[in-house]
Amino acid sequence: MAVEIEMRARFSKEVHDQLVARLKADGEDLGPDDKHIHFYVLPDQLLKVTDNTAAGTAKITLKGSRIGQGAAFAETEFAIAPADVPAAVQVFNALGFEAAMHEAFNFRHNFRFDGVEIAVKWSEAWGYHAEFEVLLDDGASDAARTEAEAKVTDVATALGVALMTEQELADFTASFEAAEKERKEREQQTAPIR
Repeated sequence: MAVEIEMRARFSKEVHDQLVARLKADGEDLGPDDKHIHFYVLPDQLLKVTDNTAAGTAKITLKGSRIGQGAAFAETEFAIAPADVPAAVQVFNALGFEAAMHEAFNFRHNFRFDGVEIAVKWSEAWGYHAEFEVLLDDGASDAARTEAEAKVTDVATALGVALMTEQELADFTASFEAAEKERKEREQQTAPIR
């Protein structure tokens, strides 16, 4: 298990294009990283089944908290075969998590800048956005976590990107989850009876 210090930003296409240009010029280009993800939003955790279409890999990830509940995420993940993604989704759905599931495709490109990994992305739900992260060992001290958060903030500032606050993240995800719930309810009401 590891601890991921993760902060996010949403922005316009213009800011996206400026950020990518700056990272290509001054950062380390880690390459494309497009992903098809099944998110299971649980009360206090986030479970994901990820098909990394760009790399030809897949994994199951459990994050120990949800977006908007702090920048530090305890994270457990293990690799699965890409061919096993549908079976993993079927298992989680059969366990009763289907109502909490959201499916998304993320177009993303990864960079590293001054020790911080940055995934610059676009998805239908989030629009243009980025994740800034530093990965720490599970036993990292509070001081190391605070230092990592400061590092992420400093890098975002140096790149001219305004990070979302935890409240902004919580509000955005709550709004998205409510809209998804309404969409699913509408689909169920209009679905033909079998």
